[in-house]
Amino acid sequence: MAYTVRRPNLNFSERLFIPQIVAGMAITMKHMIKRLKGETHVTMQYPEEKWPMPEGYRGAPTLVKDEDDREKCVSCQLCEFICPPRAIRITPGSIASDSVNAKVEKAPKEFKIDMTRCIYCGMCEEVCPEEAIFLLKDYAITGLNRAEMMHDKAKLYELGGVLQRPIKKWAKK
Repeated sequence: MAYTVRRPNLNFSERLFIPQIVAGMAITMKHMIKRLKGETHVTMQYPEEKWPMPEGYRGAPTLVKDEDDREKCVSCQLCEFICPPRAIRITPGSIASDSVNAKVEKAPKEFKIDMTRCIYCGMCEEVCPEEAIFLLKDYAITGLNRAEMMHDKAKLYELGGVLQRPIKKWAKK
């Protein structure tokens, strides 16, 4: 059985929506006066301004180099083994025996992190014996497709930069 809902009869001013327009303008004026008094703040302008990240924030993993532009990673693959979603892939490479850095056993030939799989847990940073992998404090790691979210070794070093700390693998014994 269908029910008929009776619509209320509106007077002339209600049919012109004058009370609703006046109420909306009153809210706008109230916000404008609060802004002029300094009681409210302007919205943050996102790409130029970013929220400050708290201590302990775990962002995207990245690789770092030392002050002499040398790789810190020794391809131990601990970060690859500890990664819960298996987002890290390392292909170890060897260093030539006649090289200046021949005492170091390995260097990564390929180092890839799939940022679409990464869960930002920070376990890769904790397990790294050479402090070669660090988590960024930036939360805006974006890409237009999945291929852009696959960070290779060059992209990871570009994001990570240089870390001013001593490196164990280059030290003379």
